[in-house]
Amino acid sequence: MRTLRSVSSLPGLPVVTAMIALTTAILALFAFPDFGRAEGTARGKEVFEKRCGGCHSADRDKEGPRLRGVYGRASGSVETFKYSDALKKARIPWNAESLDKWLIDPDKLIPDNDMAFHVEKADERREVIAYLKELSGK
Repeated sequence: MRTLRSVSSLPGLPVVTAMIALTTAILALFAFPDFGRAEGTARGKEVFEKRCGGCHSADRDKEGPRLRGVYGRASGSVETFKYSDALKKARIPWNAESLDKWLIDPDKLIPDNDMAFHVEKADERREVIAYLKELSGK
């Protein structure tokens, strides 16, 4: 008479289980591409408000220009804000790379600009840039 082995003793079952878990995870990434993004955006907004909010706002000019839409536009291009001559002339396209360089050392990227502030921590720069990108609809 044959005896049935328990499911856990079947050869190859851990491999099958692992493959099902991996396939499920991959499908979830495609089905929910923005999963976890809200938390990252919340952190970016928090860092932005703490580190940048004294001089910048998303929707109104303060000591610095409004930053909604900054990702993808050229430096010195908000018509309602009075930029330094250096920043107006630079016309650098703001993207992840240029914003990172700007936040590391604004004067190194564009000498003689009016922004003296910088963000030393790479993780904070990434979070702020991700937040600015989202504010810009990118």
